[in-house]
Amino acid sequence: MTLEIWFYYVIAVLVLTASPGPSSLLCMTKGVQFGLKKGVYTALGSLTAITIILSLSFTGLGMIIASSELAFSIIKWAGSCYLVFLGIKAFTSKQTNYETSQSNNEGNANWKSHYLSGFIVGASNPKAIVFFTALFPQFINPADNLFSQYIIFASTFVVLELSWLLFYTYLGSKSSSWLLAEGRAKLFNRLTGGVFVGAGALLSTATKG
Repeated sequence: MTLEIWFYYVIAVLVLTASPGPSSLLCMTKGVQFGLKKGVYTALGSLTAITIILSLSFTGLGMIIASSELAFSIIKWAGSCYLVFLGIKAFTSKQTNYETSQSNNEGNANWKSHYLSGFIVGASNPKAIVFFTALFPQFINPADNLFSQYIIFASTFVVLELSWLLFYTYLGSKSSSWLLAEGRAKLFNRLTGGVFVGAGALLSTATKG
């Protein structure tokens, strides 16, 4: 792989990872509600899911999934329903501040639940499969070692994706001090709930084209 090809790949992935999406919003929300550490678990869950999608797309399995109307629809509707569920849960929350919420849930909400929520949201966007399936043929050189190209593509994506997710998590954790004021948690829940429901509705309209 030439440096020029890798540079163009970095630009394409940078545009993808820098664009705010459901995973970014979820990481920011976790940062606000539970702090930086729990938000990192969420980011790692999302990163795991999207890296699996990347790997499937690279090996050609992504093409099979992307071309299957049934598989595409199942992933799309599962993701849409989960985002709407998160939105309704946040929108109907009775919390008025996060200080009490954090202390009550610290022992109950372990790292697995945060990791799993990130994984589900990360895995529930079928457009990622289509994106990677269309992206890799533009950069892969079939005459070169495919495994080494996969390592370069995957590691580059992991670094950029994780950096952005941790950035949104950090922003959330730092803004929590303002949101800890009485009544502001309720406003934040209303806003994020509406965004999650909107994201779920938008995802339900996704097509393979």
